[in-house]
Amino acid sequence: MFQTLLTQPLYNGFIYLVGIMPGGDVGFAIIALTFIIRFLFYPVFASQIRTTMGMQAMQGELEEIKEKYKGDAARQNQETMGLYKKYKVNPLSLILSLFIQLPIFYALYYTFFHTKLPSINATLLYPFVHVPPMVNIHFLGFIDLTLSNNILVVAVVAALQFLVMYLTLGRTNKHAPKNISQEKLAAQKMQQNVSLYMLPAIIATVAYSTPAAVGLYFATGSVVSLGQEWLIRRELSKKGSN
Repeated sequence: MFQTLLTQPLYNGFIYLVGIMPGGDVGFAIIALTFIIRFLFYPVFASQIRTTMGMQAMQGELEEIKEKYKGDAARQNQETMGLYKKYKVNPLSLILSLFIQLPIFYALYYTFFHTKLPSINATLLYPFVHVPPMVNIHFLGFIDLTLSNNILVVAVVAALQFLVMYLTLGRTNKHAPKNISQEKLAAQKMQQNVSLYMLPAIIATVAYSTPAAVGLYFATGSVVSLGQEWLIRRELSKKGSN
C-alpha cells in the first residue's frame, strides 16, 4: 500500500520530469521535483516556518513565565498556550512537515538503490508515463548522482545547512530574554553551538553515505527553505508596517 500510495506516484512524477528535461538530466529533474513538492505543500512548510519564527520570538516571554510560575505546572501550561495563540504557533505543523519529507526521502532512496538508474522499472510506470529516451545521471556533466561519497555535494549540503542553522540561531538570540542568568546563558550558548555544527554534520554524513542525488535533494530543499522564509519575513514586515 505504501508503494501504491506514495512511492509509485513519486517515482512516476520523477520519471516524467526526467523525460521532459533537456538531455534527460536527472539532476534538474530532482531540483524540479523538490520545487514542485514545496509548492504543492507550501501552506504546510509556511506554517512550519511561521511556527519556528513564533517560537523564537516568544522565547523571552516563555522564560519569564517559567520563572514567574515555577512550581505551578497548570498555570505554566495555560500561559504557554496563550503565547502560542499570540504568536500563531502551531506545533503540529512541525510534525506534519516531517511526515511529508520522510516519504519523499524514501522514494528517492528507493529510486536510486532499487531501480538502479539509469535503468527504468517500466512495470511501475502509469500508462501515460513513458520511459525517457535518455537518462543522464551525470549532473552538470561530472557529478554521478548514483554514486555516494561525493565530497563536492557533501560540502554544498553542509554549507547550506550551516547557513540555515546560523540564521535560525541568530533569530533565537535576537529574542533571548534579557534577565537570563549566566548559567542558563552558558548552557544555551553550548546548546546552540552543538546545534550549529552537529545538525549540518549529521546531514553531511547522510549525504556522504547515500547517492549524490539525495545530497542534491537536501541542498535544493535548503535553498527553497531560505527563499520561503524570505518571502514570509517580507509578508510579515508588510503587515507590521500597515
